[in-house]
Amino acid sequence: MSETNWIPVSQARQTDAIGQRVEVRGWVRTRRDSKGGFSFIELNDGSCLANLQIIADQSLPNYDTEIVGLSVGSSIVASGEIKASQGKGQATELIADQVRVIDRAPPDYPLQKKRHTFEKLREWAHLRPRTNSFGAVMRVRNRLAMSVHQFFQEERFYYVHTPIITASDCEGAGQMFRVTTLPLERVPTRNGQVDYSRDFFHKPAFLTVSGQLEAEIFACSLSRCYTFGPTFRAENSNTSRHLAEFWMIEPEAAFFDLHDNMQLAERFIKRLLSDALHHCAEDMEFFDQRIQPGLLAALELVLNSSFRHMSYTEAVKYLQDSGRSFEYPVQWGHDLQAEHERYLTEELVKGPVILHDYPRTIKPFYMRCNEDGKTVAAMDVLVPHVGEIIGGSQREERLDVLQQRMAEMQLDEKDYWWYLDLRRFGSVPHSGFGLGFERAVQWITGMGNIRDCIPFPRTPGWAEF
Repeated sequence: MSETNWIPVSQARQTDAIGQRVEVRGWVRTRRDSKGGFSFIELNDGSCLANLQIIADQSLPNYDTEIVGLSVGSSIVASGEIKASQGKGQATELIADQVRVIDRAPPDYPLQKKRHTFEKLREWAHLRPRTNSFGAVMRVRNRLAMSVHQFFQEERFYYVHTPIITASDCEGAGQMFRVTTLPLERVPTRNGQVDYSRDFFHKPAFLTVSGQLEAEIFACSLSRCYTFGPTFRAENSNTSRHLAEFWMIEPEAAFFDLHDNMQLAERFIKRLLSDALHHCAEDMEFFDQRIQPGLLAALELVLNSSFRHMSYTEAVKYLQDSGRSFEYPVQWGHDLQAEHERYLTEELVKGPVILHDYPRTIKPFYMRCNEDGKTVAAMDVLVPHVGEIIGGSQREERLDVLQQRMAEMQLDEKDYWWYLDLRRFGSVPHSGFGLGFERAVQWITGMGNIRDCIPFPRTPGWAEF
């Protein structure tokens, strides 16, 4: 197909296209025939939320044989002149002088006029991007991915690719997918244990839960770096906020303390919001009207607010003094739950909050211990209606303290020898955080389930496509 006059539907709908002779390509959303001897075809190619109306006259040579009865889901190429539309809700329309049917969808095409639940559409992950909701999600997701790279490049961070297969458990929780070439029907053993000398890597290997530890290597050499890649958690969590495979954005910066880290996180969140609202206005309006009423106002509140900083200890006191009866009791030394985070953001502060200095007993080994001996220099960014959106910390740069923390958590130093070396050879204060990309997409689009914020969700019992 020639590219000579082809333009996307998004461009054909603009008034500056009026008078041009163009070609458009896409899939039929609706078609209706007029008694006046012509058909109205609504075409969408995924470039924008709205369709382009094509008027096909009965004088076209294939009108009776192909255009009349053209089914929803069929793929076509249409050419003609863009003219100002007299209809409501559209600035332009295409007066076709040629309509070529590429492939006619059969009557059992699943995406007919009947509305399907999001849960049902997950069974058709290969078709659901053709719907308004999922097309909009993917366009916003695309914009946010671009914004991630633009933001960190402008902040002088280097993009690094950390390994997907790793021998290190960053979180120390052990909820990892194992990678092996050993025959599962007869696993070789030695002295009653799995004989890893016969495995591909000669040692236990896993799909990564985070690129943070490896990113610290580059922060201690390039000064600033970030990762943006797939991560995996083997948690049996069937919730609207969990995936077994998801994408993480993890910046690490040398000579950054916790305060620097919090400021970076705030700038990052605001950049994502600003770009989504500016570059995806049509899709964001759709989410506000059809998915989560009030979404735009909620996002603009965060965008235009200064993030309130509050220690974990202060937050616990506010929660205990609130007079509220929470499902999970509030107690110092216990992790805060979503209901607590939402109270802090939606009722107490009425805006975004950054909590900091959490109890050391509930945080991973790599977070820097504070002088009080009870807390670590950790931070969580909380936003209204969602709760935690970012988690991070200043990293422990002192070798002896890090070794003590690893011993407390029963981690073998031999498995982290290289991580300890970073503290032996020119150690520096450094900080970083992690943002689950799908959670950011879910928050910004207002989608109710994170499984609808990734092209092909991976969850317990589900690995289709």
